[in-house]
Amino acid sequence: MEIINSCFFFVLVLLFASTMSLANAKVHHHEFVIQATKVKRLCKTHNTITVNGMFPGPTLELNNGDSLVVKVTNRARYNVTIHWHGIRQMRTGWADGPEFVTQCPIRPGGSYTYRFTVDGQEGTLWWHAHSSWLRATVYGALIIYPREGDSYPFPKPKRETPILLGEWWDANPIDVVRESTRTGASPNISDAYTINGQPGDLYNCSNKDTVIVPIGSGETNLLRVINAALNQPLFFTIANHKFTVVGADASYLKPVTTSVIMLGPGQTTDVLISGDQPPARYYIAARAYQSAQNAPFDNTTTTAILEYNSAPCPAKCLTSNPIMPQLPAFNDTNTVTAFSQSLKSPRKVEVPTEIDESLFFTIGLGLNRCPKNFRPRRCQGPNGTRFTSSMNNVSFVFPSSFSLLQAYQQNIPGVFTTDFPATPPVKFDYTGNVSRSLWQPATGTKLYKLKYGSRVQIVLQDTSIVTPENHPIHLHGYDFYIIAEGFGNFNPKTDTAKFNLVDPPMRNTVAVPSNGWAVIRFVADNPGVWIMHCHLDVHITWGLAMAFLVEDGVGKLQSLEPPPADLPLC
Repeated sequence: MEIINSCFFFVLVLLFASTMSLANAKVHHHEFVIQATKVKRLCKTHNTITVNGMFPGPTLELNNGDSLVVKVTNRARYNVTIHWHGIRQMRTGWADGPEFVTQCPIRPGGSYTYRFTVDGQEGTLWWHAHSSWLRATVYGALIIYPREGDSYPFPKPKRETPILLGEWWDANPIDVVRESTRTGASPNISDAYTINGQPGDLYNCSNKDTVIVPIGSGETNLLRVINAALNQPLFFTIANHKFTVVGADASYLKPVTTSVIMLGPGQTTDVLISGDQPPARYYIAARAYQSAQNAPFDNTTTTAILEYNSAPCPAKCLTSNPIMPQLPAFNDTNTVTAFSQSLKSPRKVEVPTEIDESLFFTIGLGLNRCPKNFRPRRCQGPNGTRFTSSMNNVSFVFPSSFSLLQAYQQNIPGVFTTDFPATPPVKFDYTGNVSRSLWQPATGTKLYKLKYGSRVQIVLQDTSIVTPENHPIHLHGYDFYIIAEGFGNFNPKTDTAKFNLVDPPMRNTVAVPSNGWAVIRFVADNPGVWIMHCHLDVHITWGLAMAFLVEDGVGKLQSLEPPPADLPLC
């Protein structure tokens, strides 16, 4: 009887704890006004698209279990949507944000209110525009703290600082992508990288606005690093300081120590740093990891300054130049590989072992022959072609009259098909010399249908068409486990031995190695239409994307919510 009473008491305690947790959940209301704002960088002033006149935009903070309600009003001259990058959006696909995927854009003068709950996620995410190239300047941090009463799985840091790595054009980014679309050539590379919106000391007219990050001697601080750059994976380091990596993409990781991290666009990494160096000023720096051979890239370096503030310091240490870190070479793939392979979940995790859907997706670039009705100035890719990109030889075409989710939910015909291939239509030596006959992909708005609850494995295989490259592949609506990665062509006979089914890292964006592959697994437990795309925006512009249509399960809790009344019309 005593055992039964104890069990009953334990159940009551659990119920009380979960009820209190729900009771403590808050709803955070925000207003975003998308508008043109004068922003001066690199000696020139531009009419830059911002949120609430801020660049970067406001940092949103909430606890695990809280809800966000964000009213977005568009006072700019471009269509816009906002994507809450990495938020699971369980049954709230209408709030995910990619233009013409889950919603039609918010037209100039219009507004839309995004409503969603964050549950089971902690750490650093971010939000950004998901419409043309507006995310060059429309982005900000989204920080999820543990539930009230819970704590970090590491000692509480003295202070926390979001570090947003960005990319700046000394031009209107929308004009840059439009010119590229017109000519079929690569878009112009950026003129600078930024840390929290500022290029830093090494660029013209940037010295006085360089970002200062304070630290005290003996302190342990948390840096929440976000790669918000449009088209460039970035190395990130601090002179003379080590990082302890404790999280990525709002999932905790087994602590690992390193002096440099690499983030593909879309990825976030949480690192602890210790104030264990002589009081002085140390450069925080980021520059390109460039894996595409012979492709032009921005080879500049952005800096901020880590400044000690709590210990005696001679006057000269604050006036002398900060100490510069040693950054990896631009093409240092070995450092990237060592870093990515060091990341593990803190403990054993439940990786799907029985697989219902085994998919194999090739990813890469391509070249389209110049259409007969195009003049040569519209075909300025290599040898008079136009750049394109694809997955499984399908270059994704976004609809323009309806969003995919709306077309699915309302049974509107002719918007998409569900015949995206589960494997490449043609098998070939993916990382070898690829026949020119395979360089021109087909086009289409093809989705792949998944039953609710199906256990999915995807092999993402880079190709050497035009050039191999490290592709950051982001899946909306889901986190996934990265169970293996490697170089060359994936070989199911030998490479399955490399699968980590014990403690692989959980991510929402995987950096697929250049001339290599990565394997991810997830359970399709979130109904809706979810785009998976390369987070190099130049590649999504060219069609490096596909989308999953995850069917409803059984009952209300396994079904997509109905669309909100203010969903924008096309």
